[in-house]
Amino acid sequence: MTSDPVVLIDGRELELSPGERLNAIQAAERVGIQIPHYCWHPGLTVVGSCRMCLVEVGTRDAATGEISMMPKLIPGCNTPVRDGMVIVTNSEKVQQARAMVEEDLLLRHPIDCPICDKAGECLLQDYHFQYGRDERRADIRPFTSRRRDIGDVTLFVDRCVMCSRCVRFCREISGTNELMVVNRGAHEEIDVAPGFPLANNLSGNVVDLCPVGALGDKDFLYRQRVWYMRRHMGVCTGCATGCSIWVEENQDRIYRLKPRENPQVNRWWICNEGRYGYPHVHHDQRLAQPLRRDGQVPVDLDWTALPAELLERLRSAGRLAAVLSPYLSVEEAYLLATLVRGIDREARLVLGPVPVVGEDERFPNGFIISSEKCPNRRGVEEIIARFENGRITALDHFLPELADGQIAGVWFSGGYKNANWIEEEKARPLAAVKLLVVQDLFPSAISALATYELPAAAFAERDGSYVNRNDHLQSVRWAIRPPHGVRPEGTLYWEMLGRSGLYNAREVLREIAAEIPYFHAAGAGVPDVGLNLKVNSLAERT
Repeated sequence: MTSDPVVLIDGRELELSPGERLNAIQAAERVGIQIPHYCWHPGLTVVGSCRMCLVEVGTRDAATGEISMMPKLIPGCNTPVRDGMVIVTNSEKVQQARAMVEEDLLLRHPIDCPICDKAGECLLQDYHFQYGRDERRADIRPFTSRRRDIGDVTLFVDRCVMCSRCVRFCREISGTNELMVVNRGAHEEIDVAPGFPLANNLSGNVVDLCPVGALGDKDFLYRQRVWYMRRHMGVCTGCATGCSIWVEENQDRIYRLKPRENPQVNRWWICNEGRYGYPHVHHDQRLAQPLRRDGQVPVDLDWTALPAELLERLRSAGRLAAVLSPYLSVEEAYLLATLVRGIDREARLVLGPVPVVGEDERFPNGFIISSEKCPNRRGVEEIIARFENGRITALDHFLPELADGQIAGVWFSGGYKNANWIEEEKARPLAAVKLLVVQDLFPSAISALATYELPAAAFAERDGSYVNRNDHLQSVRWAIRPPHGVRPEGTLYWEMLGRSGLYNAREVLREIAAEIPYFHAAGAGVPDVGLNLKVNSLAERT
């Protein structure tokens, strides 16, 4: 029986799976050893240009255990590991090589860290203190970097260490090829061809890829210091791809969204639409006060007594219906459905409008920007199917049914990112409803007809789970507190159902998993990167 391949890294043995392909950087990471690098990235091709990842490599004789090392250092990024290989990452020779690389990079690098956006998360800074020389041998020349507008981002030319990550990204991932290396030798620079600026829907990723401060995000530039911000795991709600993201905020204000690695959903990338799709969270036109319209006069309400008042009005209304928005989390959709069905066992459950813009945009690496601009249609559909015996009714098919007057009360959940998400003509049938409760982010043609107008929470202000277009479920916690006067939907439904304690989305998801086969796997726990529910999907069952 053949044993699995074994690699020795700084005296630690790593057992590889048969056929597994790793380079020295990846193998070292498996045993908790970090090999510094600038040019290598797991999502891009290997160029081996920065030489920061130089390591000693040798072989170990399987029979005698004798180790024979190669005389020269080799780049770890370009060195596939194999059975019997020995890798040394901490010898004096390796340390001297790293110090020399750092010193060479800093010879012409501008000393403008106090005004550089990358300060605090810059690999050049970190590696200098970890691996650089104790003293600088070259003269310190205080100068700033040349600044150049190359399209979607700003290039600080002299800060560049020529790792070429951005160039490879535009060639291999976005497939647009805007960036290139011009000139030769010490005069090399990143640039664009005249008349062809960097302008693609994935361009913001080059800022994330840049290990130093050479590429600046115009949206974030000079707005916040990274050490003041806190990051929270989130899910992008801009489209049905459902990318994993980091929400970075300071004092409950979002300053930046960045991709969070998830091999099953978005890998290392996020589109510009999602990256810059957060300003609506802090828009001054957001609904921030619950109100009741008695006749034409709106009356401001207090949340203290409102849940009991809403319950009383719903119970006395008659036949009910609830429109479940695809912006609701799985848990919120389930609680709202449970609430209205608990009051009226025959209550209609309807899928809210699903915004679709154009067609899917596909990129060479497989990344997809979905034309479906909502995060949780699949999850909400499964909730509705559970209560409606597999039937899913769209809003356009439901609204004509209101003409016969049988449905007297409608709870309409929104969460849409703008005020004009529905046309006034389409909303008109809701004017005939005796009781209309609308919970949304912004005033709309429907909220103008509402008996009760309730403010809703934005994506970063709520706990819950979302199911993307590929039946992949991800759970997240709130990142910022909602504005004063806004209450997340889940907490309201929880209270109206009479549940004790604070709203617990995890508890609700376990309840859903026990009741609905599609979500069964979610009962065992949801990792940060989520889990695939496709084997139980409604689409496959029908």
